[in-house]
Amino acid sequence: MKSLIPKIVFLTTMLFIFSCKSSNITAKIEDDLNLVPNKETAIKIAEAIWLPIYGKSIYEKKPYSVELIDNKIWRVKGTLKLEEVGGVPIIEIQKSDCKIINVTHSK
Repeated sequence: MKSLIPKIVFLTTMLFIFSCKSSNITAKIEDDLNLVPNKETAIKIAEAIWLPIYGKSIYEKKPYSVELIDNKIWRVKGTLKLEEVGGVPIIEIQKSDCKIINVTHSK
């Protein structure tokens, strides 16, 4: 029985060390993710989300304005033509993991 205690302590210690290192690796990977690296990708994602919601009229709202907020969230907005009445589609997409934060249409 006495020889079993050091083995249990060793295994518990190793398990603890491994779980700590694994957590750090996971956090590092999540920090480094960049699934939406540029404006072009953000626009493609926006169109894919908008099309089933608002229909082909989204293409009439080009050119889209794209801005990166706090280096974390892409905001893509449609543009109204001069003298045009109505609103534009707007979407916010998380840069790191492509999570859709908000989808709306202005009035």
